[in-house]
Parts: sequence; C-alpha cells; structure tokens
Amino acid sequence: MTICFFFLCYFVVGDVMKKKYWIMLGVFFFLFLFFFSEEKSMVLPEKKQEKRGVFVSYIELSSYLKGKSKKEANQEIKKMVSNIDELGFNMILLQVRTFSDAIYDSSIFPWSSTISEREGVSPGYDVLKIFLNYAHQNQIELYAWINPYRIRGDEDTSDISKDNPSFSYLGSDVVDINQGVFYNPAKEEVKDLIVDGVLELVQNYEVDGVLFDDYFYPNLEIDMEDYQKYQQKHPEVSLEEFRRNHVSDLVQRVYQVCHENDTLFAVSPDGNIENNYQKHFADVKKWGSSTGYVDYLMPQIYYGFYNETQAFVSVLEEWEKLASKVELLPVLAFYKVGAVDNFARSGKEEWILNDDIIMREILLTRNLKQYEGFSLFRYDYLFNKDLETATTMNEVKNMKKILK
Repeated sequence: MTICFFFLCYFVVGDVMKKKYWIMLGVFFFLFLFFFSEEKSMVLPEKKQEKRGVFVSYIELSSYLKGKSKKEANQEIKKMVSNIDELGFNMILLQVRTFSDAIYDSSIFPWSSTISEREGVSPGYDVLKIFLNYAHQNQIELYAWINPYRIRGDEDTSDISKDNPSFSYLGSDVVDINQGVFYNPAKEEVKDLIVDGVLELVQNYEVDGVLFDDYFYPNLEIDMEDYQKYQQKHPEVSLEEFRRNHVSDLVQRVYQVCHENDTLFAVSPDGNIENNYQKHFADVKKWGSSTGYVDYLMPQIYYGFYNETQAFVSVLEEWEKLASKVELLPVLAFYKVGAVDNFARSGKEEWILNDDIIMREILLTRNLKQYEGFSLFRYDYLFNKDLETATTMNEVKNMKKILK
C-alpha cells in the first residue's frame, strides 16, 4: 500500500513541483509510513521495569523491632517500607531465617531471638506477615532471605532452644562446632530440613521469591568423614566436586519446590568467582549456564573501580560471561560509602574521595545482557541517621538522578 501511495504522489506532482514541495512530500510520506503501515504495530512493548532491591538484615530487625509491642512494630515496619518506596526501590530482601530460626510462624523453626526476648518465644506478632502486607500495598516485591546452614555465629550452644531442629543433632556429625555452629551440608537430613523449611515458607506466605546468600560451606573440616566414606565407592570424585555436588543438589531441590509453588529462587554468591569454588563450593558457573538451579544470580560485587585485586568493571564482565541462562541482579556495597576499604589495597581511599560510585556502578550494570536490576546492601546505611555522613547523603542524591 505504501509503495502505491508513493507512485501516486509522483505522477500527480510531476516535474513541475519545486524542490521545497518534494521535501514536504517526503516528510508526509514518512509520516504515512509510521502511522498507517500494516507492517508496523502501533502498540509499543512496555519497557521491563528494573528491580531495585534493599537488603534488610537481622541486624536491622533486632535494632528496630526487638522488645517492641505489636503496635510499635507495625509502625517501625511501615516506616521502613515507606523509606524504601520513597527512595524509588521496589524490592525488599528480608532476612527471615538467620540461625536455624524464623521471624515468622513456623512449625519447623523456633521464633528468632533477633526479634524476641529469647529463641522459641513469640514476640506476639508475625514479622514477615507485617512486612508482606506493607510491601505489597506499595507494589514492592519481597524476597525471603535465608541463611541455610548457620545455627550460631559463635560456639556457644547454651541458648539453642529445644524447638530448634539443630538441638537434637548437637554432639553428632550432622552439626559442626567450629568458629560457629553449622549444619553439615553433606548430610541428606540437612538438605531435607532446608527444603522442607522452604516449602513451608512458600506455601504459607505470598513471598515473591526466596534468596540464599553466599554462606554455603562453613569450613573445610565439616564433612571430611562423609567424604572419606563416599570416596571408598567413588574414588574418582574429588573433595571439591563432592562438596559442589551437595550444594548444587540442595539448590536444585529448592528451585523445584519454589517453582512448584509459583515462587522465584535466587542466590547471592560471593562477588569473587574463585571464592565460590575454593571457599563456599558454590558452582556458580553451572547455575548461571544451566536451567533448573536459579532464576537470578545476585553476585555481591562489593568493589570499587580502583580496587587493586578485584576492580568493579572486570568483575562485572566476568559475571556477564558466566551467566548465559539466568538473569543478573548485582548487589552493590552501599555500606562502603565514606569508609576505608583496606581490601582494595592502593584503592582503599576510593569510597572516601568519591560520592558517586554507586550511581556509576548502577549505570554500568544496566549494560549487562542479562540485566534484571540491582540491589544495595544494606538498609541501615541508607536510612539510619546515626550512620549518615556528607558522603552518604551526596551518594544518595547522585543515585536519585538515575532512578527517575
């Protein structure tokens, strides 16, 4: 039809038309193509909204909620969600299970001492339920953040309640006490416990997703007896493969449970890819290049541009190459704003000398082929007035420029 229109105009106008009329005709022709072409859809696809997440850890929960009444807790949670919403963020990563406990009503794990007077005692309200209510009222997604293996951050087991599933395993090889108390990742009963806990969570609460953080294998001795027994029948499997296989098996099972209940699953691994293999035994390359393990990888790229050993740009490129089958949602280190980063060596002053690092990192992450969004660690460094400095205020101000 458009071709016929062009020739009709040509013969009607003929050679007598002056140059300016040809220009006008050309403009009209292209407008005609745009508005009336049968080959061009008039409905433009909506631009995918980027996820903008904020991590809310057990540290914040303890600080703002412990010892508070239900009414006071409601007010605090409402304010936290409102702060996140007003900043332009649409995703909360809420730490719901930190020490084999829960901030929600669970038949498997006891109430967490981070929100209550002691483990196993209800605070009188369901923290997750209140967060979900306010988050969804504000069209904010909520991901239930779980630390799967940690029972305690130190070696003191005296306050582990009888309701804690780890209690019955104390003294056995299912639980290890070594610079903390941890479940043994090589035990099938441990994997069953974690999967059952996720199943209970996604069936009882309308969370938008489940998130595991980067803490998988807690130490290098926890499963040695299990490996020695396994090696007798499988001498060709290395200790590293043995450990990675156990973690991947858990991840795959959790992914399946989440998807059976219409819930997404993500893992937030160490930003240093080699650390995942040498320390945590998390096979991020498999998870990123295969289906059936995770929906998102949320690498903790906690580095500045001048980090001497792990520069942000090069690490971001490594993750882009690694994740060919899943979406990427990098986590950025807002907690480093205005602070010395000794791990960066010669670049240790970068976070003090600059107040637009997060803004520039967000802009760069948006160029990823598998880009889904970004998240910031963590809430207090964005909203706690006691931690506020001129640098953090300017960093937020600069970040807001690109969040409209």
